[in-house]
Amino acid sequence: MRKIIEFSLWALLIGICSFLVGSNSQVFAKGQGQIPTVSIPTVTSSPAGAMITVTREYDQVNVRGGPGGDGVYPIVGVLIAGQQVPALGRSAGGDWIQIAYPGAPDGVAWVYSPLVEVVGSLKVVAPPPTPTPKTTPTVDPTLAAQFIIEIPPTHLPTFTPPPPLVVPTYTSEQPFTGTGRVPMGLVIVGLGILGLFGMVISLMRGR
Repeated sequence: MRKIIEFSLWALLIGICSFLVGSNSQVFAKGQGQIPTVSIPTVTSSPAGAMITVTREYDQVNVRGGPGGDGVYPIVGVLIAGQQVPALGRSAGGDWIQIAYPGAPDGVAWVYSPLVEVVGSLKVVAPPPTPTPKTTPTVDPTLAAQFIIEIPPTHLPTFTPPPPLVVPTYTSEQPFTGTGRVPMGLVIVGLGILGLFGMVISLMRGR
């Protein structure tokens, strides 16, 4: 009985292993059947066009309607530091780069080339026509003449010397000849004698 049980267990184990091996071979066969036999085309992207990048030396740069500075083409927008935009062309001298800028007329604008870094080759494009001013400033000569003040020429004052300085002169005092006023020394001596005389009288009365 024991041998029968061992034989049954071995047969069951062999059957389970055979089932597992058969199922794995089916899986591999099915997986290999799904591989296509035709070649799969590879997708390749077209190379990107030229780009410009605003240098970090400037917080922002002006974008103009044409390749020219102040007084030639107006400012239509700005680009900030590090911003990248597609480049479309360059001016004949290479000083200006034409870029794609949706906010500008016709969707294109220009930026000064020393302010940006260009990656890629650019073709030379013709600049747009210079815009004409809306009004031509005129000056009315009659009105302008009213604000012109003519200052008549004047001569500088001539130097007038001051009058000569008058220095007073004094005459020497004439010596006393006995006539005229009493000399001051005599008056002093007389008063001194009168004082001594008065003092002697006072002392005599006091006794």
